[in-house]
Amino acid sequence: MAFLSEALGRVAPSATIAISQKARDMAAAGRDVIALSAGEPDFDTPLHVREAATRAMNEGKTRYTNVDGIPELKAAVAAKFKRDNGLDVTAADCFVSSGGKQIIFNALMATLNPGDEVIVPVPYWVSYPEIVRLCGAEPVFAVADSTTGFKLAPEVLEAAITPKTKWLLLNTPSNPTGAAYTAAELRGLADVLLRHPHVHILTDDIYEVLVYDGGTFATIAQVEPKLQPRTLTMNGVSKSHAMTGWRIGYCTGPRTLLAAMTKLQGQSTSCPTSVSQWAAVEALNGPQDFLDDWRQVFQQRRDMVVAGLTANTGLDCLTPEGAFYVFPSCARLLGKTSAGGTRLTTDEDFVLALLEETGVALVHGTAFGLPGHFRLSYAASNAELEEAVKRIQTFCAGIA
Repeated sequence: MAFLSEALGRVAPSATIAISQKARDMAAAGRDVIALSAGEPDFDTPLHVREAATRAMNEGKTRYTNVDGIPELKAAVAAKFKRDNGLDVTAADCFVSSGGKQIIFNALMATLNPGDEVIVPVPYWVSYPEIVRLCGAEPVFAVADSTTGFKLAPEVLEAAITPKTKWLLLNTPSNPTGAAYTAAELRGLADVLLRHPHVHILTDDIYEVLVYDGGTFATIAQVEPKLQPRTLTMNGVSKSHAMTGWRIGYCTGPRTLLAAMTKLQGQSTSCPTSVSQWAAVEALNGPQDFLDDWRQVFQQRRDMVVAGLTANTGLDCLTPEGAFYVFPSCARLLGKTSAGGTRLTTDEDFVLALLEETGVALVHGTAFGLPGHFRLSYAASNAELEEAVKRIQTFCAGIA
């Protein structure tokens, strides 16, 4: 009898966590490392949010809460969805969890059976297909490469749908590419989904506030209200308010689904952290003016990084519309040899040689389902990014 479960055997380790850990190990050993492998804002959590957490602790709000979140936070979530997304929901239509990832896990675990299919656009966040597999279902990959700006085309979505399809996972702005769907582009996908009423939509909007060049964020239940009864709209405070370690995600969706998720969460982690919930209340209800400043900083970093990566490096890099990632192609450099003598057969060879020879940590595109690329997170200081780009340029120049 095997000790470890068959379900766990279906899941691959997180490549982003693995690369980040390797970078940390190298730094601990004294190496000069610039880690651009993790997606985490480098700003501090806003002061008014931290002060709300302090008040909550001083007021003794440190005990168990409702499994699906305190009423005050669910009310703040409902107000946020009305204010920012035009979704007419109440607190009873909302759910809070220990981060956005747990919401995705809860929703899929509560609904998937063996033989079910989940459409996962490629490239994807590394956890999507693994969570699907852990639930015993099958990820169906629908390619959205650079020829479509890394956005899923309606005809590709149509071709991927079968009678076994239960979910479409949609992430905008995207991790790893930064692609942000316009309302018109979502309209095209919505028209397909209206023809297939058995398909549910889980839209991961965690990077909502990071849309650049004056673009406007849109979510699919907002674009097509007829889809709202079968859409789970997920968000959180991790990226928007630099609260990655506070572990608060939230969503709105059909109440029958939320009840199933609450049942599952009640038997797993139970309630999210009480103090973090009170901080999230302030994050959603309090001042939001700092977001414009953060967005401007990220856009300036994006422009600097894209310009540097495309300056006679042999790399090809689209300019992302949102989030804080670029997803360049290194395909023209594969099959060659680095200055350190490493044969660059794959994109993983490329990022590992870059890490060993220059100390810059990135994540290879194969981890996101699209070989020949890599992901760079520009959620780092300008000084770090400038130095990293210089090292990447030097590394690429040394490839023969």
